[in-house]
This record gives sequence, structure tokens and C-alpha cells, in this order.
Amino acid sequence: MSELPPVTRFAPSPTGRLHVGNARTALFNWLLARHAQGRMIIRIEDTDRERSRPEHEQAMLQDLRWFGLDWDEGPDRGGAHAPYRQSERAEVYARHFQELTERGLAYPCFCSPQALALSRKAQLAAGKPPRYDGSCARLSREDAARRIAAGEMPTLRFRVPEDAVIEFEDMVFGRQVFRGAEIGDFIIRRADGTPSFFFSNAVDDALMGVTHAFRGEDHLANTPRQIMLLEALGLRVPRYGHFPLVKDSDGGPLSKRLGSLGLADLRAQGYLPLAIANYLARLGHSFAEERFRDMRELAEDFDAARFGRAPAKYDAAQLLHWQKEAVGRLSDEAFDEWLAEHLQAYAGIAPERRCEFVAAIRDNVVLPQDAAAWMNALLEDALDLEAYRDELRAAGASFFDAAREAVATAEDFSAFARAVAAATGAKGKALYLPLRLAFSGMPHGPEMARLWQLLGKERIERRLARAAQLAERQ
Repeated sequence: MSELPPVTRFAPSPTGRLHVGNARTALFNWLLARHAQGRMIIRIEDTDRERSRPEHEQAMLQDLRWFGLDWDEGPDRGGAHAPYRQSERAEVYARHFQELTERGLAYPCFCSPQALALSRKAQLAAGKPPRYDGSCARLSREDAARRIAAGEMPTLRFRVPEDAVIEFEDMVFGRQVFRGAEIGDFIIRRADGTPSFFFSNAVDDALMGVTHAFRGEDHLANTPRQIMLLEALGLRVPRYGHFPLVKDSDGGPLSKRLGSLGLADLRAQGYLPLAIANYLARLGHSFAEERFRDMRELAEDFDAARFGRAPAKYDAAQLLHWQKEAVGRLSDEAFDEWLAEHLQAYAGIAPERRCEFVAAIRDNVVLPQDAAAWMNALLEDALDLEAYRDELRAAGASFFDAAREAVATAEDFSAFARAVAAATGAKGKALYLPLRLAFSGMPHGPEMARLWQLLGKERIERRLARAAQLAERQ
């Protein structure tokens, strides 16, 4: 790490909602900055005119705030390096385009996409790495000016010296060496006048004082191009780091196979921000101790040296593990608010009844849908026990009749269970499973003592009667 506090950035394109892969990038940059009391910038890279939308930008910022991230500069906060939308920085880019062109370090390229595609195909067929063949590199300025005056709209390419050697120390992958002959001259301005990613991303990093450009491994090949650009312009080169990408369970790209897996989708399902953060912070990165952490602790314990180099795999079961940990740490009040946000039927229950319900079931809830299932089982009397008819028959109608008689005199569930055991001779699973099925319609769940208290004697007796009816049917 540098001696000065790091300055990181998260620079999304507002072309859709925030995917978990993007959220992971934002989280790592936030952790890197906050670990060393540094700063984080949000920059909107909206040069894709056709797909960028203001509503996407607002939705992404909203998702990030819900996720628990904050930032020091950005389009919503302002700052010393405004503007923070690339669509508003055209003059900045134009000055640097002009400088590179006047110094002969960039030149207009009139090659059509079709011609470039044919050249690429021929190079691949010859077993060579595809790179620009330099067709327009030797055009005189006069010829180029004449073609532009005639209405042609060229791109602008950066000249890459054949003998250039670009070296840098990647924060994750270590020493990296690239050669100019393998890269070729690359486009820095599109034919429509907008900057390419190589250019605007690198220039903005330098001008905004970014010290650490921390991003996915898919950008590793972009880095030598950006280093050459910054050095040519005399701008500061940040320290680069590239962490492994996230794949799905089959090793495919997460964004394509699980395209709906966005922060908004996870939020709608009831996942908590800290659950997602604890999971994503471990995708490719490890902690000295595998325990649940709040955001402050995640930042304190974050270390870029603990990144692996192999692709990380998305595991829904692990996300559920951290969700369970997060839910278990909610106060009763926060748990109640969480369920009310996601379950309209729950929100309509009287507060005192909600309190009793939560006390009974909260240890058995990981997602709101789990609570919905327990609401149907415990707050409604129309239990569907057909799936467990064999278990009810095995216990026998006389078992449930004896249990009904024990309800009236029992002070609590322990006394009730002892009475049923004495009357029927049942014990262990033979005692508790039929009772649990009769109480809740499920073979597992909350403690029976809590169900006893929540349901009340009248409802328990009705449920035992229903179980007895099913048990005696042929």
C-alpha cells in the first residue's frame, strides 16, 4: 500500500440494475479505502449513449446505499473533481485528444468495422494474436484532413511503439509484463467522438487522484494500454489490482447464467445487506477468522494480500449461511420490521400477536418466505396434514384422543408431554413427532413449548381432534 491514505473508485455504467458482481467490485474498493482511512469516489461511466439511463444511475446509487456503502465524492455529493459523469467531461477528453494528436502520439483511423473484422479473422487463421495492422498509421496529416473534410468520421488511435515494454506490479497477480508488439495501436476515441473505455477510465482516474484502481481480472489486459496513455500524457499512474472474477457453479460467467442476480433482487427476496457483504467479501478473498463481521470489522480485517488467483464460484448455500447469521443478530424490533417490509399479511397482524409469533418462530426463519410458511401453519387453522397421514396412523387415533384429554389440565407443554407419555406409553420420536405434526403440520420447527404458548389450548385441542380424524381413516 502507498504511504498516503488510498483513494479508490467505483465506476459503473448506468445501463441496468447493480449486479452482485458489480456490488462485489464496489465492496472491495470500499473495504480497501476504509481499511486505511482512505477515500472512495463514485464515477458514472455513461459514454454509451444508447444504453445509459438516468434512472439506472439513481437505482444503482440507491442499491449501494442500501448495501451499506458510502462515498466521499460522486454525482450526488459533488467534490473537488466534478463533474462525476463522463458524459459531462467531453471538454476534458478533447484537450487530451488534441495533445496526443499534436504530438504525433495519436492518429485518425478510417478503417471500417468490416475491414477490421476481416483483418482480425485473417490474423487468427494465421495463428497470430489479433491486433491492428497499422493501415492508417502512415497517413499524412494532409490526407487525413482531406478525408475528414469530405465527411468521413474516423476513430482516433494511440500509437504503440513496437519495442515498448510495459511492466507493473499487480496487487493480486504480482509482476506483469506486456510488449507493445503484442498490443498494437488501439482506439481511444470512437467515430462518434466519444472516448473509449481505455482512455476515459484512465484519464479520469489520474485527474481525480485515484491511487488504487482495483477491479476485476477481466480488465487486466486493459492495464498496459492505460499505463502507456497516462505516461504519454504525463499523468499519475495509479496502483493496479485485479481480483478473480465470480463464476457460477458450472464455471460460466455469473452475469449471463444468473443475470437476474442483482442487489435489488436479493433485497426483494429478503436478504440482509450484511449477509450479502459477508458473503461477497469472501468471494476470492479470505479472512484470518471465518466469523460474521459488521462493515467496520470487514474493513479492519480486509487485506489485498489475501486474494487468491483462481476464479471464485458463486454458492447460494454459502449466501444462505451468512443470511442466517445476519438474521440471528437482528433485534426483535428489527426482525419485526424486516418481516413487515416483506410480508403484507404479517404487517396486518396486531402488534402483540406479532410479538408472540416472532418469539416462537424467529430461530427457524432465514428468509421472509420461511415466516410466511409458519404464518400459514400457526396462525391459520386449516392445516393440510394429508402428506403425513402415514405418520398419524402409526401413532393412532387413541394417541391423539389421549393428548386431547391431557390438554385441559396441563399447565405447560412439559406437563402436557408427560401426561401424554403416561397415557400412551409413547416416548422419544414416537411421542414428539405426532404432536409436532398435529400442532404445526410440519415434522420440524420451533420448540414445542413455544408452539404451545402461541397456539393456546383451544386451538391445540382442535388440531389434535383433526389429527385423530385423519389417523382413523382407512
